[in-house]
Amino acid sequence: MGYNSGVMKTQPLLLVCGFLSAISQPLAGQHRHAHPPVDPSPAQNKVQIALLLDTSNSMDGLIDQAKTQLWKVVNTFIDARRDGQAPFVEVALYEYGNNNQPVGNNYIRQVQPLTRDLDEISKQMFALKTNGGDEYCGAVIQRALADLTWDSNPKTYKVIFIAGNEPFTQGPVEPRQVCREGFSKGLIINTIHCGSRDEGISGSWHDGAALGGGKFMVINQDRRVCHITAPQDAKISDLGIELNKTYLGYGKNRSACAEKQSSADHDAVANAQAGAAVQRAITKASANYSNAAWDLVDATRDQQIDPAAIPAEELPAEMRALKPQARAAYIETAAKDRAAIQARITELNVQREAYVAAELKKQAAAGTQTLDEVMVETTRMQASALGYQFGK
Repeated sequence: MGYNSGVMKTQPLLLVCGFLSAISQPLAGQHRHAHPPVDPSPAQNKVQIALLLDTSNSMDGLIDQAKTQLWKVVNTFIDARRDGQAPFVEVALYEYGNNNQPVGNNYIRQVQPLTRDLDEISKQMFALKTNGGDEYCGAVIQRALADLTWDSNPKTYKVIFIAGNEPFTQGPVEPRQVCREGFSKGLIINTIHCGSRDEGISGSWHDGAALGGGKFMVINQDRRVCHITAPQDAKISDLGIELNKTYLGYGKNRSACAEKQSSADHDAVANAQAGAAVQRAITKASANYSNAAWDLVDATRDQQIDPAAIPAEELPAEMRALKPQARAAYIETAAKDRAAIQARITELNVQREAYVAAELKKQAAAGTQTLDEVMVETTRMQASALGYQFGK
């Protein structure tokens, strides 16, 4: 967890193939310009995404897609700008239709409220287990509308994605009315049916999106996520791990938070063939990855703490004997090294996206889309309607 001053040494680019899912790119033939990380201010643009997942018995494929592609959805907004500002992203997660949850809660559980703690979201996503139950779409949307702290700014992109395979109208809460209410409050409700389009329409999934101002989509939850091999991926993934050496944990929970960060890295690497490792590294190189609650670099940048006032026992071991001025210098060095690694990831990602765009011209994805594909496509379209511009 200590800071390694040698992290600035850049190894030669290893032309080792990693994996990348094609749909994370902008339109075929385009690539994003490299944007430096932008730190959010309190008044900055915000994106709020609530993901409502059916975790009944038949949804193992859906969960697999969701947990490996979380980073890609967040990365959709790395190059987004509105009025010259980059947004930051909050994510919430619910599961429904799982018999492990009490019937009194309509088999619904709020896994995580809206948060910027993406490591925690990843941890909880990988812990999801399916179990047969009754899927009540109206009830879980109602819970998300009531529970979550939705931003009051009408320009904030506030969106719910609900995915499942049983009829949309099951359960004690009328889903059409709930979707209508959500839209009236400035939320967009997108519905994702896991199955055929005809079954989704007959099961009223189309109605929910129409009334919620969103988009009705269908996916094949059992299809493997499409990926394209890119020569930059392995180096990007390695640099994502290297970033951890620049984190300086403080406070009583510093060890647990650092372990959570490492665990999320491990889960991403274990799913490298679905593109999770490279996409997580790209997230970690962006302003959307913030750990000010336990990291001295992020907390100092956001002016959340005074390093001189932190008790020595709540600092990294290598900083405990430092005087206040030396503490500040140590943190600044770590910040500079982190920025250098993030800039290198961004540079490699531009090369990677150019490579993938060229490959996309040679092959076309076939068959029904996967969860990540429909979410990336839809978020870009809907955010654009709210004034966001995405890099080309």
